[in-house]
Amino acid sequence: MANLAIAGGDPQRHHPYPSWPIWTQAEVDAVQAVVTSGRWISLQGTEVQNFENEFAAYHDAVYGIAVVNGTVALKLALTAAGVGVGDEVLMPGYTFVATATAALEIGAVPVFADIDPETYTIDPVHAAALITPRTRAIVPVHLGGRPADMDAILDLAREHDLAVIEDAAQAWGSAWNGAKVGALGQIGGISFQASKNITAGEGGMMLTNDPAIGDMARSLSNCGRQADGLWYAHYVLGGNYRLSEFQGAVLRVQLQRYPEHLERRQANAAYLERGLAEIDGISTMRPDPRVTANAYHLFFMRYDADAFGRISKHRFIRALQAEGIQGVSGGYSLPVYRQPVMQAENFGLSTPPLFHGVHPNPPDYRQVALPATDRACDDEAVWLRQSMLLGDRQDMYDIIEAILKLQRYRDELQDE
Repeated sequence: MANLAIAGGDPQRHHPYPSWPIWTQAEVDAVQAVVTSGRWISLQGTEVQNFENEFAAYHDAVYGIAVVNGTVALKLALTAAGVGVGDEVLMPGYTFVATATAALEIGAVPVFADIDPETYTIDPVHAAALITPRTRAIVPVHLGGRPADMDAILDLAREHDLAVIEDAAQAWGSAWNGAKVGALGQIGGISFQASKNITAGEGGMMLTNDPAIGDMARSLSNCGRQADGLWYAHYVLGGNYRLSEFQGAVLRVQLQRYPEHLERRQANAAYLERGLAEIDGISTMRPDPRVTANAYHLFFMRYDADAFGRISKHRFIRALQAEGIQGVSGGYSLPVYRQPVMQAENFGLSTPPLFHGVHPNPPDYRQVALPATDRACDDEAVWLRQSMLLGDRQDMYDIIEAILKLQRYRDELQDE
């Protein structure tokens, strides 16, 4: 008889992991209060303003500017920090496509650096080698909630006079050397999209400690208005990117329970890391004492096929899912530079792309190859989603046991 579920055997577990989003009557009451107030727009109500203040304070930032989503937060953050048409922006190739499209939408040029294979965050040494006279900014992505090496990033930025725009879309509450991420550089962007650790379905936030950048970010998000200007006077090329009061109300409730969720995710992640360390062919991210908090929007494993009969990463994941580990995935299937939009330069700004007219040597993304990034996408990276880490110790134990089971019966794991 078969032992593995993918071969017809009994799965390791028969019940689901915690569902997402988590909500209670508190969210319902908060939305109802906005409905009955009649103040549905943030310019009239107080929910978004209060959320901005509370979230900024939680992240040790002076200014919080809420917007409609995390992509807009990054786009406006780049503009507010002075990035413009033809400017090169360094970023990792292993990230969600929005890190790049936020730059492309303002006519800036994404330049992709490789990742450290033991952290899945941008490799500062490789990033330094890519700097040219046209480089204007660097975007460290705190992928999965793990802070990038901000000591090295900030040193690099000071040496070359670069703006640092943190992509903290997945990193609420993460900290580097005790300081929360998001405003360690000039400005950062955060997301509250449906999968995120606190959510209102959509939503985003910019964080900064710089008053001039904060004022510009606010103006960009509010149709180009200024706090001391006339209502129908518009001073910069902005848009209506404001968050609604409904979303602000939900996010305030979500933020209240977030510290307890963060603590639970970190405790379960620590248990997983101890257990997985005993399994040949599975490794987790390199520990770093400077990472003093990790949001664990994603828990990363590195898969070595040699320890599992040389089956592909994708077969390994399907086998884990069959064992009842339903929240496991292979993560980004393509690096950003291999995305069809990048390969074809189908940017929609102009033909040819806008920066071709102002950049003397536009990049050819078809020629980009980053070894660590390509390995992560193709062969190595295995993700567990954040809601799984809200389970109990038995839920974590089942992940470890399911992987051990696959290794024990690897002869049943031949690729299809």
